[in-house]
Amino acid sequence: MSWINEVFHTDKPIIAMCHMQAMPGDPYYNSEKGMKEVLDKCRHDLLSLQKGGVDAVMFSNEFSLPYLTKVRPETVASMARVIGQLMDEIEVPYGVNCLWDPIASLDLAVAVEATFVREIFTGVYASDFGLWNTNCGEVIRHQRAIGADNVRLLFNIVPEAAQYLTDRSIESIASTTIFNCRPDILCVSGATAGSATDPEILKRAKSAAKDTPVFANTGCRPNTIEGLLSIADGAVVGTTFKVDGKFENLTDEHRVKDFMDIVKAIRSKGG
Repeated sequence: MSWINEVFHTDKPIIAMCHMQAMPGDPYYNSEKGMKEVLDKCRHDLLSLQKGGVDAVMFSNEFSLPYLTKVRPETVASMARVIGQLMDEIEVPYGVNCLWDPIASLDLAVAVEATFVREIFTGVYASDFGLWNTNCGEVIRHQRAIGADNVRLLFNIVPEAAQYLTDRSIESIASTTIFNCRPDILCVSGATAGSATDPEILKRAKSAAKDTPVFANTGCRPNTIEGLLSIADGAVVGTTFKVDGKFENLTDEHRVKDFMDIVKAIRSKGG
């Protein structure tokens, strides 16, 4: 797992979500305030996260609700514009996630020189978005074709708002995903953004993953992060960093700093 320290410059890294507002083509896009509002709010969140001391950020179109499993080109273009305009202000490693489309996520990663992407690369699910299928072989071939070989892949193997169509154990999913698809990281989630990652599921995934890193992907809070990091190799954190801990709000720098102080204390103890 030495590459984690090389990329994030620490063990047990915290990847902070930088949630973009609804953009052109999204149902809740504010056409009166336009892309300036999207950019301004993304800049606010980015700077608050960095000042609070996070190890990395991941830009996502979190407010493009309801999500598509094939993202439209205007979304990728809008995200690329915003990240491009913020490039000179980004001071930490960064990744991207075009919900929920791995091809679009890789295309965006190449365009903005992101270090990693997180997506649903494998499995077939019954979801809030309909029948959700994947084609990991096609995605990895696309990754090679566009020159994204160095982009690290975070596989979310417990998708939010979805359930595997077959009754498979988390151990089976983790081990076969690793054997067949060679993920860089496995991510274990709760039901939605902000929902707690089940420590027992996380522990079982970690036991099956062996040398592949496993991250807690949702619902990490100040009172749970020590327990989660005692199992996981890192965490993705979003809602906890928002004002009042509410998904729809902007990032609160003070909440970020308080959370990261806890994480730093955990690391100092070797947790």
